[in-house]
Amino acid sequence: MFAKVMSLKLRSTAIILLVATLTLTMLKDAQAQKKQPKSKKPAVSDARPVMPEISYTVSMSKPWTHLLEVEMRLKWDQMPDQAELKMPVWTPGSYLIREYARHVQDFSVKNATGAELGWRKINKNTWQVDTKGGKEIVASYRVYSNELTVRTNELNDEHGFWNNAATLMFVKGQLAAPSTVTVNPYSNWKIATGLPKADGTANTFKAENFDILYDSPFEVSNFTEVPFVVEGKPHRLIFSGEGNYDGKKTAADVTKIVEEAYKIFGELPYDNYTFIVNLRGGGGLEHLNSTALQFNRFGFKPKERYERFLGLVAHEYFHCFNVKRIRPDALGPFDYENENYTKLLWVAEGGTEYFSNILLRRAGLITAKEYLSSKAESIQQLQATPGRFETSLEDASFDAWIKYYRQDENSVNNQISYYDKGEIVNMMLDITIRSDSAGARSLDDVLKYLYTDYYKKGKNYTPEDFQKACETMAGKGLDDFFSKYVRGTAEIDYDGIVNGIGLTLKATQPNAKKAYLGANLTEDNGRLTIRSIPAATPAYEQGLNTGDQIVAIDGYRASQSFLSSYLAELKPGDKVKLTIFRFDKLRDFDFTLGANTRAEYKFEPLAIPTDEQKRLYNAYLNADL
Repeated sequence: MFAKVMSLKLRSTAIILLVATLTLTMLKDAQAQKKQPKSKKPAVSDARPVMPEISYTVSMSKPWTHLLEVEMRLKWDQMPDQAELKMPVWTPGSYLIREYARHVQDFSVKNATGAELGWRKINKNTWQVDTKGGKEIVASYRVYSNELTVRTNELNDEHGFWNNAATLMFVKGQLAAPSTVTVNPYSNWKIATGLPKADGTANTFKAENFDILYDSPFEVSNFTEVPFVVEGKPHRLIFSGEGNYDGKKTAADVTKIVEEAYKIFGELPYDNYTFIVNLRGGGGLEHLNSTALQFNRFGFKPKERYERFLGLVAHEYFHCFNVKRIRPDALGPFDYENENYTKLLWVAEGGTEYFSNILLRRAGLITAKEYLSSKAESIQQLQATPGRFETSLEDASFDAWIKYYRQDENSVNNQISYYDKGEIVNMMLDITIRSDSAGARSLDDVLKYLYTDYYKKGKNYTPEDFQKACETMAGKGLDDFFSKYVRGTAEIDYDGIVNGIGLTLKATQPNAKKAYLGANLTEDNGRLTIRSIPAATPAYEQGLNTGDQIVAIDGYRASQSFLSSYLAELKPGDKVKLTIFRFDKLRDFDFTLGANTRAEYKFEPLAIPTDEQKRLYNAYLNADL
């Protein structure tokens, strides 16, 4: 026992001496290191990325050639050995890949001293430049511009209109960089754009990033400008081209539209606003502080046609709130080289179309009767579209990139428009919220909530966010509504909804006893051709094809007017012989005429509306039921 204890003591003493020795060695090493000069650590760059300086000059020396002349100057302290210049493939607001690079020609690039630099195309929309260590390059190219739409470019001896996304390249990875655009107009043409002017310059404009640059179209011509002020902020109408418009009256009416939008949101989220109105073509495209509109030059009279123009103005203007600021999940910041998918175009576009008509009514520019009549017509068109059973609103929104702008003869059977059905469903949603909340809330409140809690906080909203906002305002769950009418393809219970504000939707079949072919026809240069064939019609069931040219009926030469008058003398069940050309081969069809059961719709007051229904109707349309 004693030996074991002595052995343990010796071992403990040895361990203590070892620890002491190690500690002393470590202290000496530490002191030695303090005396020695510190070795330098490998250099780590703390340089932050520097944004490039980007400037453009757009000229039009020979507008009759339709060629915009572009110079892009890029200065960059961090210029890569191979800089990549890219052209967008689409423009926000128009959901289709348009391949703007196809219009680019005569591309060349130089360094700061004017020496040519090598370059190559590495894909459909990218020009790769060998910078050779330089800090500045100047690219030059021309853009063929002879397609007048609000999303493309047109240059001729009358005017120049262009979208920057279809005209100006960007530097790979540098969409956050600022830029300037200098315009050299032809002759004495004036310049209109939503971009602010650069300090101390007449024809140079600045953009703080490429989302803003690509959101600001240009009109350059001898246009007429009509200014007006709303809530202390300057607005202007730019009329390019001659027409039968009344500038002062139009400005007064547009002022009312802007004022009604202001009442919803309580502010105008821009410093100034420009309406570019090209009196050529047709259509509109929204932007942050401007819109590009195209309208028939003689379309401002009579009143019904002028109201269509005001509807176009109201739609594109309201987008400055709904879409440009209240943004669906994928719509901004933008990917300009690929599709930007969202299921919310039924809100972005259909909701905007709904509010455009609401604004017209609130501004007193249309009557309550006119408003309801136009909604009944929209319902009639939807109910005549077999595609409503095939495609939901969310699916139509998501597939816009491959379907909406590429309609074919079968689209009526397998698609719906997120504009048209979207407008109707937004109307039904608004009435539902009003009814469920006893008039305390409406779709106005949904948009105000999204404006405050999403736009103001720099967030985009999702489909789930939108439904939740609607449920909050309604004070109850709306999953049944959204499952059926937004995510699904169920028939809309119009009466069950509009009864809440004292209305009923009457359906009649005024042509049920008339003979019916069932094909949609077009006549061009004396040729009567089948344009489309809705499902479940006599033409669909009996084998007529789109593209068939109807030559004769019962041996008589067929024209649009003759066919209509001839069928008017017949009844459903009668048989006729149709002579057609199909792929240049003459064929005869024995055809049994059907009945036209398409319904016509009209909103009417309930026979005995309650006081609550009258109150809600008045709050909705500012009119007595």
